[in-house]
Amino acid sequence: MKRNDGRSVKQIRPVKITRNYLKYPEGSVLIEMGNTKIICTASVVEGVPKHKKGSDEGWITAEYAMLPRATTERSMREHLHGKTRGRTQEIQRLIGRSLRSVASLSKLGERTIYIDTDVIQADGGTRTAAITGAFVALRDAVNQLMKRGLINDDPINENLAAVSVGMVNGSTMVDLAYNEDVSAEVDMNVVMTEAGHFIEIQGTAESRPFGKNSLDEMLALAASGIKELIKKQKEVLK
Repeated sequence: MKRNDGRSVKQIRPVKITRNYLKYPEGSVLIEMGNTKIICTASVVEGVPKHKKGSDEGWITAEYAMLPRATTERSMREHLHGKTRGRTQEIQRLIGRSLRSVASLSKLGERTIYIDTDVIQADGGTRTAAITGAFVALRDAVNQLMKRGLINDDPINENLAAVSVGMVNGSTMVDLAYNEDVSAEVDMNVVMTEAGHFIEIQGTAESRPFGKNSLDEMLALAASGIKELIKKQKEVLK
């Protein structure tokens, strides 16, 4: 099956990761996956939240936002509503959990790395692209800490990346663009480490239940896509 953009069902979109995209953060990248574009920054701040004080461990946390005209129609900035929407909170927690899962926080010392992911153009897969780009920003921030002699041991255990998969018109496909995502019978986001271990699987049947064979097929496609994304991360980090 050929898709609207000419890809096969097994192909992820073209990926471009630009490091050192901004001047001031310890780590910053622009990640582009097809028409989805996200700025990811990693900022190092001395000190940790209250629940980590005295633990001799650091913390990694994330925030996620979408610019008002990242989509075809302008949306209101969330702070004007007086609170963060549930979807945004869910994505922020997912990004933070994912990055912490591949880090030894005890090697960070009592400092926090804030990950900011700002969607400047959305065409599906924003949360998964944010995770993939945020890892590169985190890697650069940690390298800065080591270069400055603030930490001695590398706290990052392995790479990780994320991708969406789903079933559209009965076909299983990877890395859904927006037009595919809105019509998908099954929508799934997968976060995985370089070693092939799952960090998170978020899957929902939008219109009809799906069986184990379909699940296995989607997870295999996700693993293949994530392998490509981690290869891309390593290329840009050389």
